[in-house]
Amino acid sequence: MIVVLLNVYLAILFCLVKFRIVPFNLFWKVSPVLVLLLLLMGLFVPMGWGAPQGKVLVVRNSVAIVPDVAGEVTEVPVVANTPLKAGDILFKIDPLPYQAKLDAFQAQLDLNKQRLAETTRLQTSGAGRTYDVEQRQAEVEQLTAQIAGAQWDLDKTVVRAPADGYVTNLALSKGARVTSLPLSPVMAFIDTSDTIIGVEIPQINARYIEPGQIVEATFKFAPGKVYTGKVESVIQAVASGQARTSGTAIAPTAIQSLPFVVRIRLDDPAFAAALPAGSTGDAAIFTDHVKAAHVIRRVLLRQVAITNYINPL
Repeated sequence: MIVVLLNVYLAILFCLVKFRIVPFNLFWKVSPVLVLLLLLMGLFVPMGWGAPQGKVLVVRNSVAIVPDVAGEVTEVPVVANTPLKAGDILFKIDPLPYQAKLDAFQAQLDLNKQRLAETTRLQTSGAGRTYDVEQRQAEVEQLTAQIAGAQWDLDKTVVRAPADGYVTNLALSKGARVTSLPLSPVMAFIDTSDTIIGVEIPQINARYIEPGQIVEATFKFAPGKVYTGKVESVIQAVASGQARTSGTAIAPTAIQSLPFVVRIRLDDPAFAAALPAGSTGDAAIFTDHVKAAHVIRRVLLRQVAITNYINPL
């Protein structure tokens, strides 16, 4: 863009000299250099913090599906990369052992309730002890709690989608045996209920970014188009500034000025939901400073949008 503006000035200067409107003296000879410095220091450098631009990445939460109970898989009705709603069945585990456990607890509860009723009648008539009644009551309450736990285990033999999304890299099949170990997930579920879009902004340009500011973004996934949105937040930490719990002393590392990540939300939720995880692009944030550079930044972003038709990087 700066080359375009400089060439426009040179064309105007040529016409002025050609038609003898200005003399071609030393001042006008060095004026292109002065104009270049003026554009750099007065417009393009301040544009970095007045309307910062950075790379965009679309991220979705990945949920590692680990069943709450162990057993043999009897059914896997889902198809990989097919949209699912929250609560849709992902797979089923053989419920027979858990149903048998529940039935056993239920039978014990029925017997203990009968004994409690008999003990209560004896205690009321003076032929029984209060201690026996309290003991039977405790047994009934204990079995009731065990039944609730057994029912929970039985319900968990049907594993459901935790949110709207889809299963990817599906390898689970009928007959496989799954466990409830947290380090043994059986499938990856991609949550599409919320689209996370982050913009990387160099630290020197992030000083004036605030929530609510206007954003324009273009994506490789949709070349030639520019989408509007707003800043949601500036993520207040990067990996280099994270302190980790450790039993060792601080090990100094090379300090790097990593970019800050700004989370944005597009005004078009349908398009945002359609963006595949991993989609990339460019975005510009328009702050309340250096507003004269906003027009130039909009032009530059649209140039990027057009070049996305041919630029794969």
